[in-house]
Amino acid sequence: MAVGFIILAHQDLDRAAEVAAYLARNGAPVVIHVDARTGENDFNLMQSTLSRYENVRFSKRFACDWGKYSIVRATQEAAEILLRDFASVSHVFLASGSCLPLRPIADLNAYLAEFPATDFIESVTTEEVSWTIGGLDLERFTLRFPFSWKKRRRMFDRYVNLQRKIGYSRRIPRGVEPHLGSQWWCLTRATLTLILRDPQREKYDRYFSKVWIPDEAYFQSLVRKHAVNIESRSLTLSRFDYQGKPHVFYDDHLPLLLRSDCFVARKIWPRADKLYNRFLTEQEQPLSIAEPNPRKIDRIFQRANEQRTRGRTGRRMQSRFPTSEVWSLQKTCAPYSVYEGFSEIFSNFENWLEKRTGSRVHGRLFHKAEVKFSGGVEVLNGCLSNSAKLRDYNPAAFLENLIWNTQGEHQSFQFGPADRQDITRFIASDQNARVLVITGAWSIPLLHSRMEFHRIRAIAARYQATEAAHVAILKSHDTRAEVKVWTLAEFIEDPMTILQSILDGLEPGLSRKLTEVPKMANLADLGQFVQRLKNEGMNPHSVGDIPLGNRPARKKAPPKPYVVR
Repeated sequence: MAVGFIILAHQDLDRAAEVAAYLARNGAPVVIHVDARTGENDFNLMQSTLSRYENVRFSKRFACDWGKYSIVRATQEAAEILLRDFASVSHVFLASGSCLPLRPIADLNAYLAEFPATDFIESVTTEEVSWTIGGLDLERFTLRFPFSWKKRRRMFDRYVNLQRKIGYSRRIPRGVEPHLGSQWWCLTRATLTLILRDPQREKYDRYFSKVWIPDEAYFQSLVRKHAVNIESRSLTLSRFDYQGKPHVFYDDHLPLLLRSDCFVARKIWPRADKLYNRFLTEQEQPLSIAEPNPRKIDRIFQRANEQRTRGRTGRRMQSRFPTSEVWSLQKTCAPYSVYEGFSEIFSNFENWLEKRTGSRVHGRLFHKAEVKFSGGVEVLNGCLSNSAKLRDYNPAAFLENLIWNTQGEHQSFQFGPADRQDITRFIASDQNARVLVITGAWSIPLLHSRMEFHRIRAIAARYQATEAAHVAILKSHDTRAEVKVWTLAEFIEDPMTILQSILDGLEPGLSRKLTEVPKMANLADLGQFVQRLKNEGMNPHSVGDIPLGNRPARKKAPPKPYVVR
């Protein structure tokens, strides 16, 4: 089992040459494509530097533009050479000139040996994509894009709007289901060969040459036609900010990169000498087949994005200083709590919380069919009915009346993506609201459902989209409620601490240490369930970092400490 690398380079060729030399020294064949716009002197120097390595090749050079088919063409050309000249290659790993190996090549070969027929490529249907920037999902495949988005943005937008106005739509070739995903993949020799030798390749190439950003769609779509087994994830650590721009890794990110257990990372700052020296130095290390998991550090990236877009309490950035602020009175007369996802994780959460705190804990007050009051009563204080029709006449007034009519007793209720969502903005704008959210908890009832999986996947996609819109409102700048959000993975990693913090928030200074906890649902197969959703083309990002589980036993790598400054 041997992996070969394709490197797409266009600048900082000295760094790309260092990486290629490291790979070649460790037995990995490398084919390099250098952008035709790169200076000839830099290219010749790179060729001279790598000429001593027999397992390094250079492919035909193309002038590559962002979002254009030329990048796919360069990848195809390099792949042809790699498969032709190196018969021992079983997997092909696509990397950029700014990528950096984080683990020895022996680790990667050992890991791929466990999955000899598996293609590692992020491949998600256009309906499930959550990361696209610019408002184009399926339209990437049905419109034409003759103008550069970066260089001629005004013409790009005008031409897109014109096509929408006249109802123009390209026909997607039969047998192709549009998928999107990260450009950086690792495909088996068999799958890549079938893609390159497909009898319909000429037609597919002609079609995808007019798709917008085809390097995120060509292999991601065609792999669905030819692959035997797809793991819809990348082995490369690559993260983007809220504008869709890649995060750049610097020397002080070394602890994070070590903790990710990924095989390759991008995008590395070319002058990050500490990173290049650390990871390109051959060291005697024990073989490790730890599961690569870029989501381990997602929380840190999420905090970074939030600080860039929302700022920090007590600090204002000149570029983000508000022009006006409108403060309103509290919407309700007393504090109350909203729990989202807890009743899915714990079978007796409402009863447990009532006994523990002495407060009134309701079920789903905004269930579409009926109002589920505590104890199953049909009428609550002030003649509030459990009729969903009456509640929906004015949901905000219903909640205001509930809190008013039960003054002196703290009220709590459950909420989720299956409920009526039109109360969300009211709750978010209420200073009395305390909202505790576990995203992705909707997956637990679906895990134990006996429905056909295609129905489960459709429901999961709908729930996730609804939940994402709900959480976005809760995190908006004008939110007055106290909001805390955990992914399902974060919660089940340390439920006792989180439950204790919830009780401390309800009873400041009075809560006692937890001695009894509610009964948790069976989560043994959750990791495989989440991975199956990914493999079916969905991206269950709200669930968080759920271990795959039920994999062949592997040696666990010792935890790696890291420092965040």
